[in-house]
Amino acid sequence: MARLFGTDGVRGIANSELTAELAYKLGQAGAYELTAETKHTARILVGMDTRISGHMLEAALVAGICSVGAEAVCLGVIPTPAVAYLTRYYNADAGVVISASHNPFEHNGIKFFNSKGYKLSDSTEDKIEKLIRSGLGDIKLPVNEAVGFKSVGKNALRDYADFLKNTANCSLKGLKVAIDCANGAAYEAAPLVLSELGAEVFTINNTPNGININKDCGSTHMNALKAFVPGCGADVGFAFDGDADRVLAVDENGKKVDGDQIMAIIGLALKNEGRLSKNTVVATVMSNLGFDIMAQSHGLKLEKTKVGDRYVLEEMLDKGYNLGGEQSGHVIFLDHNTTGDGLLTALQLLNVLKSSGRKLSEHAAIMQILPQVLHNAKVKNENKHCYMEDELVARMCCELETEFNGEGRVLIRPSGTESLVRVMIEGKDKEYITRRAAELAEIIEQRLG
Repeated sequence: MARLFGTDGVRGIANSELTAELAYKLGQAGAYELTAETKHTARILVGMDTRISGHMLEAALVAGICSVGAEAVCLGVIPTPAVAYLTRYYNADAGVVISASHNPFEHNGIKFFNSKGYKLSDSTEDKIEKLIRSGLGDIKLPVNEAVGFKSVGKNALRDYADFLKNTANCSLKGLKVAIDCANGAAYEAAPLVLSELGAEVFTINNTPNGININKDCGSTHMNALKAFVPGCGADVGFAFDGDADRVLAVDENGKKVDGDQIMAIIGLALKNEGRLSKNTVVATVMSNLGFDIMAQSHGLKLEKTKVGDRYVLEEMLDKGYNLGGEQSGHVIFLDHNTTGDGLLTALQLLNVLKSSGRKLSEHAAIMQILPQVLHNAKVKNENKHCYMEDELVARMCCELETEFNGEGRVLIRPSGTESLVRVMIEGKDKEYITRRAAELAEIIEQRLG
């Protein structure tokens, strides 16, 4: 039977794969597992994005939480990182977010945070899943006055906004900032925080109706923001995803600035200020080779992890680093929050712009982005981890790496969810690497398909 939890909680089509019944069971088992050791009535925060299915799933999830004797504190529509922060700030026992991030509106998801504001480990998720599959086993549900209850967290947005404002080192007065809220969880928080810090704010896609979240907008569809920024004369633009844990930027000319570039700009600024732990930024193997080249020339160190923000966070916690993230704009500032935070990232970039007095295009120029080409090879599922055991595939990869001589690279990795091997080639000549990536993917399909 397939594992219930994926890389970022439990996701599926709302009311089909992610049903109210499953949400109830997740609330019940999750609340029990995360609060079993508490000696008081446990408090669990519940936040959500703007999807139409959010209210249905919230009702079911809250019922499950209350059924094991916990208090469910409903925060309403609020960014995912707000729940992570407020779980700590309110001394809650856990937090839950109902969101499918950058996915279309018909999808939804449920993900948990522990009492310290961190996403759950695989082992904890496995315990919750085991409880669900066993029907809670021998656990006896409370009755009478021990039954849990629902409350409403009325100051959540205000408290999160105040936290964010305290991470900004300066006033943003004089800056014109455009934002694309993706019709998602940032639609209130982003304009509020930026305007209160003094920025002149221009906003698009901030009228959610339950079904327009991420639709042709936000960090996965940036054409509207690219046109909007120069059109309104903004100094910078930010595109959030549906739950606002990610952000990508647009410079004053309407050119995209991705997560690698954002980390390069902020990382270098922090290093120059003596505030970058061990002068190191944690990125993933999918980060652009241009980041490596930039880091080497500016005295930055890069640590690489597997793809996924959880692996970035693990490396940061293990080695004591304070900045890391992904090309997608999921950036973690451990000095401030325990998970990726789009608004926090935007503020840190604005700090750099304001203190330097330079344009974003000037800062972004410190890193040259090399073309990346990605091809998928369809293989038998049992073969997707064996690609380097094939002599021909291994030889082709080795020959390409030798040919690139540090100015390109080959990255092959199995898909976590499909019977695919992903072939990524990076180099200066896009036409050439496109052809070679197609050739390598075809060979992998022939040999392992």
